[in-house]
Amino acid sequence: MHGSAPDIAGRNRANPVGAIASAALMLRYSFQMEEAASAIEAAIEKVLKSGVRTAEIPGKKRPTTTSHMGDLIAAATQKILKSSQSRR
Repeated sequence: MHGSAPDIAGRNRANPVGAIASAALMLRYSFQMEEAASAIEAAIEKVLKSGVRTAEIPGKKRPTTTSHMGDLIAAATQKILKSSQSRR
């Protein structure tokens, strides 16, 4: 992640995956929250494998927005965490 991307500022077109993945690293290495970090990483992988993309990532589907990508990853993370809690 780097740069301010002034050409897309305020247009809901930035890719949030790097920032979300960085949050997973923070959880893992700063707070020793391995389960949450792994769930976020698995959610990112699941969403990307489903074909959802932001504008700068090539793909067959129409690109989605920054907020929608974040919402999809958040929902997938919650689902993964609930599933792991129910297996305990």
